[in-house]
Amino acid sequence: MTTTKHVPYVPATMDMKEFTFKAVLIGLVLSVVLGAANAYLGLKAGMTIAATYPAAVIGMAMLRLFKGTILEENITRTVGSIGESIAAGAIFTIPAFMIAGVWTGDFLTLSHYLQATVIMLVGGFIGILFVTILRRVMVEDADLPFPESVAAAEIHKAGRSGKSGAKHLFMAMGIGAAIQFFKEFQLFASAGEAFVSFAKRTLKIGGVDVQTGGGAMLSTPGVSPAYMGVGYIIGPQLAALNFTGGLLAWGLFVPLLLFFLGPQIEAGMLAAGQPVNDHSMIGMAVQVWRNIVRPIAIGGMLMSAAFTLFRMRKSLGAGLGRAIRDVRQAAAGGAVSEDRTEKDMPFKWVFIGIILASIATFFIYLYFSQGDVVAALTATVVMVIAGFFFAAVSGYLVGLIGSSNNPISGLTISTLIIAAILMVALGVKGMAGIAAVLGVAAVICVAAAVAGEMLQDLKVGHILGGTPWKMQLGDFMGVVVSAAVMFLPLWILHQGDLNTGGTGLGGKAFPAPQASLMAILAKGIVGGEMAWPLIIVGILMAIGFILLRVKSPMLVCVGMYLPLETSFAIFIGGLIRGLADKIVARRKFNDGQQARVENVGTLIAAGLIAGEALIGLLFAFFNVVDIPYKNWAFFDQDGSMLSFLPSLLVFVLVGWLLTKIPTANAGSPDEPAPPRAMT
Repeated sequence: MTTTKHVPYVPATMDMKEFTFKAVLIGLVLSVVLGAANAYLGLKAGMTIAATYPAAVIGMAMLRLFKGTILEENITRTVGSIGESIAAGAIFTIPAFMIAGVWTGDFLTLSHYLQATVIMLVGGFIGILFVTILRRVMVEDADLPFPESVAAAEIHKAGRSGKSGAKHLFMAMGIGAAIQFFKEFQLFASAGEAFVSFAKRTLKIGGVDVQTGGGAMLSTPGVSPAYMGVGYIIGPQLAALNFTGGLLAWGLFVPLLLFFLGPQIEAGMLAAGQPVNDHSMIGMAVQVWRNIVRPIAIGGMLMSAAFTLFRMRKSLGAGLGRAIRDVRQAAAGGAVSEDRTEKDMPFKWVFIGIILASIATFFIYLYFSQGDVVAALTATVVMVIAGFFFAAVSGYLVGLIGSSNNPISGLTISTLIIAAILMVALGVKGMAGIAAVLGVAAVICVAAAVAGEMLQDLKVGHILGGTPWKMQLGDFMGVVVSAAVMFLPLWILHQGDLNTGGTGLGGKAFPAPQASLMAILAKGIVGGEMAWPLIIVGILMAIGFILLRVKSPMLVCVGMYLPLETSFAIFIGGLIRGLADKIVARRKFNDGQQARVENVGTLIAAGLIAGEALIGLLFAFFNVVDIPYKNWAFFDQDGSMLSFLPSLLVFVLVGWLLTKIPTANAGSPDEPAPPRAMT
């Protein structure tokens, strides 16, 4: 079998500016901005989007002002996209400390900030160090297609001819920001809700008269460019699965429970002197969903995560085997190429870094376990072993399916359960055990997320001719800056929601489904507070989805966990994507034109997400510092269906953006086909 020597876009012998101040600085700014945007999206919708494409496009557009080289663009994208992985790790785990009750009092304290920042730093460093060991074999593996890396590399190459797509991205960011701005000032309603009461009647069950009544809560889709952008990116099928979860929760479970519980609830409200009207019954429906339906969804998410890992067992096994082989190769001191494009950080310093990170981790867990040396040492060993293998698995899966589809939460849940069982076996219980378990899960989650994103960027650099050690150094800097500031968006969103009458992270505005799952599992296993009957119902429900061959049981369960307005808006985005696909099919575009339509659509969707997220963060900060901007609102909203009618214009606008502009940029059928950004 013959192998073809890889020839990078920029030859190893060419001297070109690469690791420059402007390239790194722009990348650091992007890492913070895109990380904060993904934190906002993930806490609201339970999903994040790959920052590789926005970072590439924005970095190219900004460096063009300074006549930057393609290798400088590569550094900017690499540093800029690492913030998204820090955000993913943070939102899946850090809020769990508050939700589980490990953190009490104010969210923003020096102790909480230092704990979160150190977790993100150590996890990020470990992810980078482990991937450095694995880089050469993985990026050169012909069996790993790295679909998103190839697409990102083509974006950079196209940018050399002036076809970066920056205008579409920035235009969409402006529109997404404007919609969120006007929504905050209540120019139109963000959603509409209504309660439909059921007729009261008596049922005879087992010879006993049972009073029934209750009703169902109806909700419109949320007016959110970000949610619609997510739906567009994941496509109509996955968006429909997510909405199916919403329909099960709000169209089946909540009405069914209220049908039997409604009369008791109403009697209790009247006895407490509370009014019984549509508004109060909507609140009661939300309480039923939060306290009964969401634990069922948690059980479903747990089973779905286990099934996802089982379904990927061959890929996981291959990733673990590769990790072991690569360590042996590194330990044997294999030949190292002198080419610039093959130089990693010296392995001696990599192993020293791993030792130092492990020591730092030990002291973190010693703090969490309240001085229990055995528990801290056990947690550290679990973190090192699981961290390495899951970093390898994460990188391998990114090579197969891209970072957007990387099942980070499933890997983290596996680690959390192992750590929780070990803590119980060691006799570490209460908040100390819960804190230690969440600490292990948080470090692993950040490490796996960083490892996957970094390997994706290293593959782009491999194609373009970037220098690996410079990219690795840039990612270290990106991790430091992102970890130092990522706690602040979490606090702003949490405190901003509290100041407007919400319940903060884990509540309706920011459900944080993955973090809530981590908190419930840690408390349930270590603290003995698991609502096992509801969890088991959810597990059985997910088994039913699996037997029905549902493509993504996890998405259905996440849809149950989210407010209906969220999953409904994501579904609308999926329908828009389906409409765009129908237009493409009707016009009989070839593969190249289809790829260009998808790439432009992805950039517009990413821009809508980023625009809304940044303005959402800005207004959340206004709430934190008590700027009374709602006093300047155009008019008051009562949340009625009637007031929602003007909001329909927003859906029309977003639908037009995501269908008309991409299809208008299909290009000539004679142009070569670029790789597709969406996989």
